[in-house]
Amino acid sequence: MAKEIAGQLKLQIKGGAANPSPPVGPALGSKGINIMDFCKQFNARTQDKAGKVLPVVITYYADKSFDFIVKQSPVPVMLLEASKVKGGSAEPNRKKVAEITWDQVKAIAEEKMSDLNCFTMESAMKMVAGTARSMGVAVKGEFPDVK
Repeated sequence: MAKEIAGQLKLQIKGGAANPSPPVGPALGSKGINIMDFCKQFNARTQDKAGKVLPVVITYYADKSFDFIVKQSPVPVMLLEASKVKGGSAEPNRKKVAEITWDQVKAIAEEKMSDLNCFTMESAMKMVAGTARSMGVAVKGEFPDVK
């Protein structure tokens, strides 16, 4: 018989750096989840992605056990890494803070494809380019032919 799901929790934690301090400890502790057990499992699973911000969806059950799914880094974080800037523009429609190429956009879209709600590479690239535009990061060149 399947376990009874008590709820879900979504957090963004740096890979390999989960510890019981806020925000992880209070969020898990209030749900009755073993904090140290989660931290050990998360750090073991994400040690290859150390330092990157990773969204994690934790499903906790009535018997206080849990499962979690680690997703890819958010698109804005990937765009900041690709463009080598610290943050987006305060006025993205007027001030552009960086430029990236369509090849970089495609690489981000390929990496993030499993988490995006689209079916084609072309639509994934357009989603990433839209996020870049709203951050004040310009995408230079013409949209490539994607097959």
